[in-house]
Amino acid sequence: MYQYTEFDQQFVRLRAQQFRDQLERWERGEMTDEQLLPLRLQNGWYIQRYAPMARIAVPYGEVSSTQLRMLARIAREYDQPDPALFAHAQATQQALEDSQPGATLPAPPLRYGYGHFTTRTNCQFNWIPLSKAADVMELLASVQMHGIQTSGNDIRNINCDAWEGIAEDSIVDCRPFAEITRQWSSLHPEFTYLPRKFKISLNGAVEDRAATGWYDIGLLGVKNAQGEVGFTVKVGGGMGRTPVIGTVVREFLPWNQLLNYIEAIVRVYNSYGRRDNKWKARIKMLVKAEGQAFIDAVEKEFQAIVELDGAPHTITQAEFDRVSRHFVVPALAPANLPSATDTGSERYQRWLTHNVRGHKLPGMKTVTLSFKRPGFAPGDADAATMEALAQVAEQFSAGEARLTHEQNLLLPWVFESDLPALYQVADALGLATPNIGLLTDMIACPGGDFCSLANARSLHIAAHITQRYQDLDEVLDIGPIDLHMSG
Repeated sequence: MYQYTEFDQQFVRLRAQQFRDQLERWERGEMTDEQLLPLRLQNGWYIQRYAPMARIAVPYGEVSSTQLRMLARIAREYDQPDPALFAHAQATQQALEDSQPGATLPAPPLRYGYGHFTTRTNCQFNWIPLSKAADVMELLASVQMHGIQTSGNDIRNINCDAWEGIAEDSIVDCRPFAEITRQWSSLHPEFTYLPRKFKISLNGAVEDRAATGWYDIGLLGVKNAQGEVGFTVKVGGGMGRTPVIGTVVREFLPWNQLLNYIEAIVRVYNSYGRRDNKWKARIKMLVKAEGQAFIDAVEKEFQAIVELDGAPHTITQAEFDRVSRHFVVPALAPANLPSATDTGSERYQRWLTHNVRGHKLPGMKTVTLSFKRPGFAPGDADAATMEALAQVAEQFSAGEARLTHEQNLLLPWVFESDLPALYQVADALGLATPNIGLLTDMIACPGGDFCSLANARSLHIAAHITQRYQDLDEVLDIGPIDLHMSG
């Protein structure tokens, strides 16, 4: 995992101090709500249906046991709403349930003291009072985390395939490039106020597990006929009310020109993207409307950056080496914990089939812990669960875990000999359901139960499906299926 330099650490620490000053000025009436709005959004603080929401970035999904413990602490100590506010939210939620008499199963009950893992590898907290926001930011900074640019019209958290660097079908380990892109995009002075939010994803394997076609920029790590590393570049993907698959604008981009080319794309978008209608302001609308003219404009801008500006963002070999040395195989040792698991049991064998994947290292496996459980929204983890996950990561995965696009948690460094003991621990936590890739392994956003921008509720539908398909034999008979819901 990448470890902050002294500069990186100072960067997030000073940002937290800066936001504390802004909050205090707002509380004294020296700053209006409208003036605070862009400042809190750029630090990851929303105002949702009932309370503020904090969105914490987990760049390319990698999270350490130390960071998991901090997220657990924040859930336990800070994700605590005012009792009157929570009672009002419960009453409002009940009224919503009563207004839908045809619903046979309610959404999971409102709860606090938990985090929510998202499809974009962020962690959200729904009940932290804004008055405590700076305290939370300082705690996050102490473990090399932040919420910078997880909201607002800027370049958001950089995403990757959760199996980067460990998959059997790996072509390129994109994590160093994701980290370099993260550093380049953080507080980029030209791209702070884009027409709309902007999301980038990288995938370095044969299978596109990072869903790059659904991002504003999708980058596929490839090798050309000479064995040189580069990227196939897709632009203009997205979901929402107008789902579009990204358009390939470059079949092969040399790896060292990655930032220069992204700069060209975002410059063109910043210049020509619509600002008069937010529903038509995403880059996918510009690409769809302009087609080849958009590609030509990007190539012209890229040429100017290289020839006139001197290619200022070229990734040098020295910089790549500096970052990539953080993404090596960690010191590994089997847990060798005793286990009472019957390795011949049907449930355990199903878990091996659906939750355990191969690894590029012999004797190693990757294990997905399922966060799709009755009574919980997909991706939810309370403080106790996150504390336990930190311990599991330390015992079985060199202290590292990864958030997945499907709102689950991946353990990337598991010895095959430790699988029975790991299964026993995961099963005790309720995280060993053998349903990865099946119907009940669904994706669902919080929707109208929390989001002030939502058009519909989704959690009660997810809860109903989860409850209806508790019979694993039936789910297996249905077979592999992807179900994604958004409100």
